[in-house]
Amino acid sequence: MSELTEQVVKDSLATFEHEILNQDLVKLSAVKSIEINYGAVAVDIKLGFPCKSIANELAADIVKHLQRSENIDQAEVTVSWNISAHKVQSAVAPIEGIKNIIAVASGKGGVGKSTTAVNLALALQAEGAAVGILDADIYGPSMPMMLGVSSERPNSKDNKTIEPVVAFGIKTMSIGYLIEDKQAMIWRGPMVSSALTQLLGDTQWGELDYLIIDLPPGTGDIQLTLAQKVPVTAALIVTTPQDIALIDAVKAIEMFEKVKIPSLGIVENMATHICSECGNIEAIFGEGGGEALASQYSIDLLGSLPLDLQIRLTTDAGKPSVAADPDGTIAQIYKQIARRLGAKLSLQGKDYRGDAAPILFREA
Repeated sequence: MSELTEQVVKDSLATFEHEILNQDLVKLSAVKSIEINYGAVAVDIKLGFPCKSIANELAADIVKHLQRSENIDQAEVTVSWNISAHKVQSAVAPIEGIKNIIAVASGKGGVGKSTTAVNLALALQAEGAAVGILDADIYGPSMPMMLGVSSERPNSKDNKTIEPVVAFGIKTMSIGYLIEDKQAMIWRGPMVSSALTQLLGDTQWGELDYLIIDLPPGTGDIQLTLAQKVPVTAALIVTTPQDIALIDAVKAIEMFEKVKIPSLGIVENMATHICSECGNIEAIFGEGGGEALASQYSIDLLGSLPLDLQIRLTTDAGKPSVAADPDGTIAQIYKQIARRLGAKLSLQGKDYRGDAAPILFREA
């Protein structure tokens, strides 16, 4: 038996495979410390994305993997995470306190984009991240109702900025908090763009790992303002399997490519319908569309969700699936999507601009 060294442990960790990680733990620079005491090892793993719901399971899997080595009699593994700020468009400065901004887009309405955005935010928060969500649909804000806080009005402590409305542990902001329910926003493009930048810039977000921006359908003024003035880390594309939705999803992906914002993945809604009476499964909107689109653009299909009555009922009731039934099947799918998105994002280049020490000039 060879001597148990730190390199032996690293070599073992380099062969550990997990469906979310994409790379081995050593290449990910996730191995923070290794302690060896005769045949026992203690390993500290720190990932770049939140994974609270699977951290213990992941640690146990790594322990089993290590103990397959003939040199290791006993192993102890801890798994935690630290979320970094990642690169944005080169001409746009980061927003203090917000590490990553993720735009959720579809190109087309009616595909469940806002439902995905709100459940993604809740799932990231449940996985251990500090999360906010900005409802960027100025003409049709839906976030207040979806989160059950439509009667709330944000406060201002300094009469200059506004405090976000907190719902289920996430910080939220929407034009819907500032207008009457039936009031129509009859604004031209420049006014809408100005409203978006003010909602983003005048809100006291505090420290956030992720800010989710729920975009309106299309590729118009708000999307252009986002690309030019908002430091977006990445985009998530939401679609359904039907051809007409995929056509518009392509437009959204192409738009983000042109403005140098990476599309990290696709979420496919209404992938199948499960009959509540007989349990028969049907792909009533077609099948394979999301997977084909992901393959076409070399991005990941992060998850598929069924056409499920409970998703609609819980969201309409102001308590989305992840909050209403956190251990349920639908919530687990959203959490898996959140972990996969976080893992993909963690592989992007980091943004060190906020870490730079100030340069002090002294008089001669």
